[in-house]
Amino acid sequence: MFQCPICEQNTSIPVGGASVLPQNLHLGFEVEVAGYMSKMTSNSDVACDQCAEGSSDPAVVFCCACHHFLCAFCLENHKRNRMWSKHKIVGLDQEGARQLHTTMKPRDHYCSQPNHEDNDWNFYCETCSLLVCPHCTILSHKSHSVKEISTVAKTHQMEMTGALEDAKEVVTKLTGAIDENKRMIEQVEISSRNAFLAINQAFEILQQTLEERKKTLLSELEAISLSKTTALTLQKEQFEKMVGDIGHYTDMASQILQTHTDHEIVALGGLIPTELQATLKRVQTISITPNQHSNITVSVETDDLVRQLSKLGEIVAFIPSPSSSTWTSTSAAKVGTRYHVKVQSKTSKGEEYPHGGVEVKGEMRSKTHNGAVVYGEVEDHRDGTYTITLTPQTAGLHQLFITMDGQHVQNSPHDLDVRPKRDYHTLCNAQQVIQCNRPSCVAIHDNGDIYVGSHDDCIYVFDQTGQLKNTIGSSGSGDGQFSFPRGISIKGDVLYVADTGNHRVQKLTSSGKFLHKFGQQGSGQGRFNCPVAVIIDSNNKLIVSDYSNHRIQIFNENGNWLSTIDGKGSGNHSFQYPWGLALDLQGNIHVAAQGSNTIKVFSKEGVYVRMYGDPNGPSGLAIDGEGYSLVSEFGGHCLSIYDPEGNKFHTVGNLKNPHGTALDPRDGSVFIANYGANTVLKYCVHI
Repeated sequence: MFQCPICEQNTSIPVGGASVLPQNLHLGFEVEVAGYMSKMTSNSDVACDQCAEGSSDPAVVFCCACHHFLCAFCLENHKRNRMWSKHKIVGLDQEGARQLHTTMKPRDHYCSQPNHEDNDWNFYCETCSLLVCPHCTILSHKSHSVKEISTVAKTHQMEMTGALEDAKEVVTKLTGAIDENKRMIEQVEISSRNAFLAINQAFEILQQTLEERKKTLLSELEAISLSKTTALTLQKEQFEKMVGDIGHYTDMASQILQTHTDHEIVALGGLIPTELQATLKRVQTISITPNQHSNITVSVETDDLVRQLSKLGEIVAFIPSPSSSTWTSTSAAKVGTRYHVKVQSKTSKGEEYPHGGVEVKGEMRSKTHNGAVVYGEVEDHRDGTYTITLTPQTAGLHQLFITMDGQHVQNSPHDLDVRPKRDYHTLCNAQQVIQCNRPSCVAIHDNGDIYVGSHDDCIYVFDQTGQLKNTIGSSGSGDGQFSFPRGISIKGDVLYVADTGNHRVQKLTSSGKFLHKFGQQGSGQGRFNCPVAVIIDSNNKLIVSDYSNHRIQIFNENGNWLSTIDGKGSGNHSFQYPWGLALDLQGNIHVAAQGSNTIKVFSKEGVYVRMYGDPNGPSGLAIDGEGYSLVSEFGGHCLSIYDPEGNKFHTVGNLKNPHGTALDPRDGSVFIANYGANTVLKYCVHI
């Protein structure tokens, strides 16, 4: 085995030795140069290559073009010859050797085969991978694939150029990766320093807290010890005084008894016993046991604390994976409206990452307005979640970019359609008027068809131009027949009708084919007393206004009862004669309470949320994608528009007992069933 000096790969010497190895002119040239350099830097004389054999003049220079060592005499001849005068000459020293490697050019290559020495290698045998001369192509490579060396060289040049370009691209990427690694190393050092400071700060606080608690306990101990000692000392001193008083009187009595006369004993005998007895009685009235016990104990439960301290803190060395991290948004993107994106960072295993501190960025780029960019404001909640807020300035298709530490999260970039902001102040005159007898409700199909419930006990279907294209149903109580249909809703190709006079809900195809019905007159679960509106939520649940029962009933798509929002009673949750229904972006149910002259809002679970507005006999109700409520007022002869907070900011008048209200899902146009004027009005919303 030996290491190739060109590619530095280990290879085995083939059978036959080094002589059978492939031609390598570059390596041969390098070997030749190395030999010349060795001679130039040696301390021995080098013979002149142009002098006759036996000449004693040593070489003094080297010709890089001729590849010859030259003595002083030959050097002069070299300079005088026009053909050689411009050749590069270097001295025989270290500097000359250094120049040799950069200035010496390979000599012309001639065939090494016998009798071919005067033929240059002008061809290349692809079969044998050998450089060959013209004679070789005829004699030994006749049937082989032989090409001119210039053609082969050009191919190899193109391949090498391509490889160099590829290498340049890879090196650029690797250089960027190196820079990113350097940045990450710096970030690691910064993070490490910050973590070091945080650890020290945390434990300094702990130490300070423990020290303060220690001082408090020692102070309490000192106070208790002093209190006990003082009390016991005072008691001891009291006992000592009593002992002293008793001793004084007993000593006096003993002395009198021993030394005094009877007259003196009689004179003093009454006093001494009296004082002594008084002292003895005082002793009997007090406790002679210590007034303080000696026990002072301390309760410092350290086991749990030690266990907690032993696990206190956590060094988080892993980082969230951008490709695993996700984002969500619950609102539609509107021009001039704040658009919120919630980002959840996750590990590579898909587990939620519980820490903040990651660099999260968000931006929105327009695809239609010269690539206009909106940069997001990022809030780090420090729990692994982030909120990005962007306010788009132009409508149309945008791309949403969300990155984490410079890398895209899941589903980024994401195509996002920014909708124009509607201007309801421009609602003044209807752009389209459709004649219809006593229209009570209206709904718009995705294809633009207009469905209108009529006093004629049928559903009229008009095209976008207002031309009648179909009539669904007729007067009666049979399947597909109606009695005062006051509410309709359409989803896809399914039509639901609140068949008010028949106290039921019917399900039909959009073309009018009967599919199903449910409900009958009554007040029990699943029964109705004049249902006047029906809507469909995102889970295909049916929500029905049970007008005269003062309640809202909720069913599954097959008509099975699920729950009831009861309006009877008192309090904020109560309402009377509910009519129009609509859902906001959060799925809350808005109820136009006609008997209460207000709009009541309930959660999807039926819990009261809030109320707003003071409409006069609200009947129809619709909510757009920005949260604006459009309320038709049967008694007020107008359409009132409320902002998402429930503030009324615009009114469209000149109506007559309007009933149902609907929005075109395609462009937001407003349709009103103008019951008293026998018309359906269309208002286009300006943007």
